[in-house]
Amino acid sequence: MLDPFAFDSFIVRAEIHILEIEPKITRTLDLPMALNFAELHEVLQAAFGWTDSHLHQFNVGGLIFGAPEFDEDELFDNRIFEATELRLIDFVFPYDPDGQPLAIIYEYDFGDSWRHLLRLERLPREEGVKYPRCIAGARSGPPEDVGGTGGYADFLEAWLDPDHEDHKAMRRWAGRKFQPELCNLDAINKAIGKAIRGARGDYRFRQDRP
Repeated sequence: MLDPFAFDSFIVRAEIHILEIEPKITRTLDLPMALNFAELHEVLQAAFGWTDSHLHQFNVGGLIFGAPEFDEDELFDNRIFEATELRLIDFVFPYDPDGQPLAIIYEYDFGDSWRHLLRLERLPREEGVKYPRCIAGARSGPPEDVGGTGGYADFLEAWLDPDHEDHKAMRRWAGRKFQPELCNLDAINKAIGKAIRGARGDYRFRQDRP
């Protein structure tokens, strides 16, 4: 029986969508309370099919969390706090089940500016379930370097219209595997598992350093 006072008796459910895209691209993730934000970054990359080719940051109540080494020249206006030092367990969740969920912003690729809204709520953990996991989703994540939300809209217009002058070029560029309405939960969960194993509690890029 789960201990109602133990942190590992609970998980965080994250309802996520990429802002300024309609129909929405969504994922629903169940996350362990001990997950830190470097690991959360890896889970989000896997869940939306990103390739971790660009910078990212979390905006948590106006504080920025990420990898501070990417701002060694102090080019950013805000101080970047270390993502491994913030965990989901550090949040105070409302006791009222009808209360407003906590909300944070995850931004990936500062050029294309893919902003993901995460709404977080605490739920009882299910015994025998392995976390993190993706339990629901809609639509595929956009291709990398497509040009943000505006560029993605233009891309889809060409990708979907056989008579568009750029239709063949966009199909070749995106590759045969890309299907904008596809959301394969099995593939997503395999990618999440691989990402968490590779991260080992930190960013994967740090694990690859010599």
